[in-house]
Amino acid sequence: MTGHEDTAADTSPHWLQDLGKAARAWRDLAQAQWQLLEAELRLARSAARITLLAMLMSAAFAAALALTLLALLGVALSQWLGSWAWALLVLIGLLALGLVGVRMLFRRCLHWMSLPNVRASWRGAMTSSTAEASDAGARAASPGDGTAD
Repeated sequence: MTGHEDTAADTSPHWLQDLGKAARAWRDLAQAQWQLLEAELRLARSAARITLLAMLMSAAFAAALALTLLALLGVALSQWLGSWAWALLVLIGLLALGLVGVRMLFRRCLHWMSLPNVRASWRGAMTSSTAEASDAGARAASPGDGTAD
């Protein structure tokens, strides 16, 4: 009997030690994953700010480039036509044509969006993305402790 009790006493601490090591390893893994998630979220926030800043800067540079090109075109037209007034009138005409063209394109896009097949696919895309977002929100709200309602 003493031999059997000694064997049980010897294996029990090893088993408990292994269980303790596994629990510590699991805790370390969870901490590492949590730290990685926090670092990724910080990086994503930083990238989002930089992306928004880059978008604003690109819009500003595009507007500045367009104004510069219009100024150069105005100078070239004034040299060619011999009058600033005629050059500005030609520029006004070109800009008006561009505005009318973009407006027609915009109206055409709105027409395409109003077609029944497009409306149905748009509605389906919005419904599926809303459902996915609400499912993700529900999963984030309940940590999944194993209890079922």
